[in-house]
Amino acid sequence: MSTLTDTHADIVPRLEAASERVQRAHKAAASVIFGQDIVIERTLITILSGGHALLIGVPGLAKTLLVETLGKVLGLDAKRVQFTPDLMPSDIIGSEVLEDAPGKSRSFRLVKGPIFTQLLMADEINRASPRTQSALLQAMQEHHVTVAGARYDIPSPFHVLATQNPLEHEGTYPLPEAQLDRFLLQIDVTYPDVLAERRMLFATTGTDDRHLETVLTGPELMSIQRLVRQIPVPDKVVDVILKLVRSARPSTGVSEETDRYVAWGPGPRASQALMLAVRAKALIDGRLAPSVDDVLSLADPILKHRMALTFAARAEGHDLGAIIARLVAAVE
Repeated sequence: MSTLTDTHADIVPRLEAASERVQRAHKAAASVIFGQDIVIERTLITILSGGHALLIGVPGLAKTLLVETLGKVLGLDAKRVQFTPDLMPSDIIGSEVLEDAPGKSRSFRLVKGPIFTQLLMADEINRASPRTQSALLQAMQEHHVTVAGARYDIPSPFHVLATQNPLEHEGTYPLPEAQLDRFLLQIDVTYPDVLAERRMLFATTGTDDRHLETVLTGPELMSIQRLVRQIPVPDKVVDVILKLVRSARPSTGVSEETDRYVAWGPGPRASQALMLAVRAKALIDGRLAPSVDDVLSLADPILKHRMALTFAARAEGHDLGAIIARLVAAVE
């Protein structure tokens, strides 16, 4: 049974120290990004788990500011790429140039593209061609790129926060299912409430400069990421993860509603994502082990982009989020 025993006791002080630092990072980000506490938390969960996130939201909801802010707070080098239909893989990865130095033989040198960073914002990723998308997604999975047969490693840590506009679909190239699966979480960015928007009005239209505290460094973040993987997960939490993910797969006989309305469901990568994400959430909350509630709260952002409705379900007006909510209720 995976519980906190004497063999794990040595990680308790490290967990407490890491939790305090992460909570400071969350507070620092929330001082700049108003009304998006859940978005900040889920983005931190993604980063602490060592993964990538897909942010879904209309323009103007501080998605770009989120990346810039977290880059500063976490001590990471952050860059942004605006994806367009004419963007080429070399615009992201980089390209070789021929150098002709005096007294030396000609040689090629790689001019590195924006992918050589630690926190990359891929803005409107679905506007780029599949070829360009795949160049980015290969680096996300393998953490290196290949140019002219030579391998170049991406800096560590490396995280991609990609965005999509849920409204405009003309001239877009939707990500295939296999590529969507590369994202640990799908984070829905919604409008702030009225109090948060009121604070935003005064904070962003005045003359005061906002100062951000750098809470972590890249190596410290990587140390916390390794610590997250050492957090023990109780057997009952593992059982709920397996039951939930397997109930979301059609043609298994586990859920009649799934068999009828879901065209394809999450693979084992969803279970792995939940195991990591619930550990990261426990760390953020200052707990020594994840709970069943953590699984249930993260089910939607982890499963939604790993499932698709059948034609009949779409014709009848069914919503994927509602189906996931009923699957969650069934395992409570």
